[in-house]
Amino acid sequence: MLKRATIPCLLTFVILMGCRKGFVSLNTNPDLTTASQINFNYLFTNAQLQTSGNTDGNGYEDWRNNLIYSACMVQHLSSTLSYWDGDKYLYNPTYNSAYWEQNYPNGIANIEEVITHTQNDAANFNLYQMARIFRAFMFQRMTDMYGDCPYSQAGQGVISGTFYPRYDRQQDIYSGLMQELSDAAGKLDSTQPNTAGSADLLYGGSPAAWKKFAFSEMLRLAMRMSKVAPDSAQIWVNRAVQGGVMSVYADNAIIHHEAVTGTPVVNGSGLIFLSNDPNGYRLSETFVNYLRNTADPRLCFLGTVCSDPTNPGDVGDTTTTLQLGEPNGYDPAYCGTAYDLVKAANWPGNANSYSVVNRYTFARLDAPTFFLTAGETQLLLAEAAQRKWITGDPAIYFAAGVTAAMQQLTQQAGAGPSADAINYWLSAHPYNGTLEQINTQYWIAGFMDENECFANWRRSGYPNLIPVNYPGNVTGGAIPRRFTYPQTEASTNTANYNAAVSQLPGGDKMTSRMWWDVP
Repeated sequence: MLKRATIPCLLTFVILMGCRKGFVSLNTNPDLTTASQINFNYLFTNAQLQTSGNTDGNGYEDWRNNLIYSACMVQHLSSTLSYWDGDKYLYNPTYNSAYWEQNYPNGIANIEEVITHTQNDAANFNLYQMARIFRAFMFQRMTDMYGDCPYSQAGQGVISGTFYPRYDRQQDIYSGLMQELSDAAGKLDSTQPNTAGSADLLYGGSPAAWKKFAFSEMLRLAMRMSKVAPDSAQIWVNRAVQGGVMSVYADNAIIHHEAVTGTPVVNGSGLIFLSNDPNGYRLSETFVNYLRNTADPRLCFLGTVCSDPTNPGDVGDTTTTLQLGEPNGYDPAYCGTAYDLVKAANWPGNANSYSVVNRYTFARLDAPTFFLTAGETQLLLAEAAQRKWITGDPAIYFAAGVTAAMQQLTQQAGAGPSADAINYWLSAHPYNGTLEQINTQYWIAGFMDENECFANWRRSGYPNLIPVNYPGNVTGGAIPRRFTYPQTEASTNTANYNAAVSQLPGGDKMTSRMWWDVP
């Protein structure tokens, strides 16, 4: 695993190369840099950092997509503030499009450059395969957020002169991602020199680790197709299992951040929680109540109660019995509206009595980002076994998934539930044979990887969340199903945008369902 101290060494290059803005700039090179002048290892680093959600050093897309929308929609977080639109299903077009607008001209542009310029370079054979695998992860997230999107022509402006990329159908993107993962993983070669080294923030250039990442990502994609294409999903699940997936928390794909403010090496969500918007949110009542009702030993590592959340030095009290969730769908306390927080059933008399994200673990500038984990992977295998798609006891996969998910908290901040606490919880909450139990645990395991939690909730329908129906919402009181495209696409990439919108039932709306999201 790469040590966190190596990241600042890359700061100068990251800042210089990571600030391309706008879709047009995806296809131009303002610095007129030639390929011979670029270290593509560092572009690989850039792509990884930018995909973690903080391309601008100010938590731009983490704040808008990951927290304001996804975290509130899946009821990990809540907010009474008007600009936290996801809490009440309000529409903010720029917040919806934040991830798209930041990642196409930055992370995706960078990974396309790496792939293009290393594909025929024998000296960087493994780096090329790793970049292909990471590209698949990047596009899985993008298409799961928006649906049809530029894929085959994305990031090709400088490379091939394609300035207005078409939107590929989501089913075609999934097919392409599966094939690329399979091919790249199969070609990784541990006998080749490690030319990625410390430029690979996830695994330090280890082919064995990247192979597990690739097949675990294949499993994630396959399970996403469980309703729309179950036969194909089963085939790919078995290929993933045969290839070898993550099994223990040491396999987790993690970026370790540094508290260097104003740069992309800072954890974007941690920046929001501790600095940019520390009083803008609370943990959701839905989330806290579930953890409390099941005596989950993770609660004290996920929440804290601060007397003054605006003070970053106030780390609060993490005692489990003090944790209290704020209900979704309310206005600020004492504002005098029909949805005034003081009218909530659990109103404690002071909004600061509600929990915020734990400042020892997740709400830190240097908190790590988890891209893909053994906990999630083993829980997906539990579902696959429950569906009879693979052999093995789903109860064993379930226990392995919960164990790895709890153990990963030690990677978060060096502390988590003890082995005895984990075993005790599992003995008190054995696998009950339901997809609800599996996917509810996935919801907990993915805390702070909120875009992924939003995707799996839409796919599985679990946990059973109770929507809010706040005045002015754009969904008729239903939890949204996707993010909308950037409004600039309608004017700058009109024909391709219109073709994509025509494939969406209901058009470019937050309620429109994408290909794999079937009732």
